[in-house]
Amino acid sequence: MTGECDLDALLKGMKPEMMNGTFVFCTLAPGARLPATISPMLTFREREGTTLVLLHEEAERAGLRHEFPSRLITLTVRSALDAVGFLAAITARLAEAGISVNAVSAYHHDHLFVRADRADEALALLREMSKAT
Repeated sequence: MTGECDLDALLKGMKPEMMNGTFVFCTLAPGARLPATISPMLTFREREGTTLVLLHEEAERAGLRHEFPSRLITLTVRSALDAVGFLAAITARLAEAGISVNAVSAYHHDHLFVRADRADEALALLREMSKAT
């Protein structure tokens, strides 16, 4: 099944949903093993180390230093990996409101990590954007 490429259709159909829990960003040194007690939502290897995004409680239990407490908003529209302008439009709107976002494009959907204290506002702006299209 292919994803949607049309920007208007993507914006109209994004239907953002906030996931449960507070997520944090951590890093492991290059070559360090992933602690067996955690189940990250996201891992990404960079030269400087491996980034982990996981629930705050898991990071605390594992004794991992962490930052950027955030909520996860999933844009439930099935977006194509080569869709043009979708995240640009969303991040520009959030930037206008002074809301930082860490966006992740996965195979089926796009996901936004936004500061926990601004998550409700971000969700409302996204819903408003979807209705305005």
